Amino acid sequence: MSLVLENIVLPLADFTLAVNVKLNAAVTGLTGPSGAGKTTLLELIAGLRRPDQGCIRLDGEELTNTASRRFLAPEKRRVGYVPQDLALFPHLDVRANLCYGLRRDEGGLLEKVIEVLELPTLVKRSIAGLSGGEKQRVALGRALLAGPRILLLDEPLSNLDDRLKEKILPYLHRIRREFAVPMIYVSHSKAELGGLCDEVLVMREGRLRS
Repeated sequence: MSLVLENIVLPLADFTLAVNVKLNAAVTGLTGPSGAGKTTLLELIAGLRRPDQGCIRLDGEELTNTASRRFLAPEKRRVGYVPQDLALFPHLDVRANLCYGLRRDEGGLLEKVIEVLELPTLVKRSIAGLSGGEKQRVALGRALLAGPRILLLDEPLSNLDDRLKEKILPYLHRIRREFAVPMIYVSHSKAELGGLCDEVLVMREGRLRS
């Protein structure tokens, strides 16, 4: 995987986000104080925001290029994004949430995701009746089923207590091992970042530091 953010510039309320970086690691950690621009950076990669200037390339394909006015729609980027609020659909059951982004179930991908994330007993249940940890697993599964080239995880464990965090972390390791999908993992936890990530970048006021 090669993700290039070249001369990205986006003015925000308190500072201007300015990023110029190339990421090649299987799992890149992203940390830094709240309000530093971490979520904004993920949204730029996912296509939920547009920079004022710059180019974003994933495996050689331009997702965004302000110079040529190219902007690939989010649904065409094959970027899996799990936001902090998970964005699950409360009116759909677990299976319908999982299948929302599934184009074709090639090679039994749906069943593999259900197995790896240990969801067989949940597929017919409503989202409203799930625990925080169960919802997190469903959100991860839905992102994987979209066939992403990269997975963006925005503080996926921040709303869970320590007991649930210990339960969910092994699933993240299984995703890395079983699906080999590159990830950008945002967290404030040194333990999470150290155990999962190959490299960790720090963001402060819209700038990245290694």
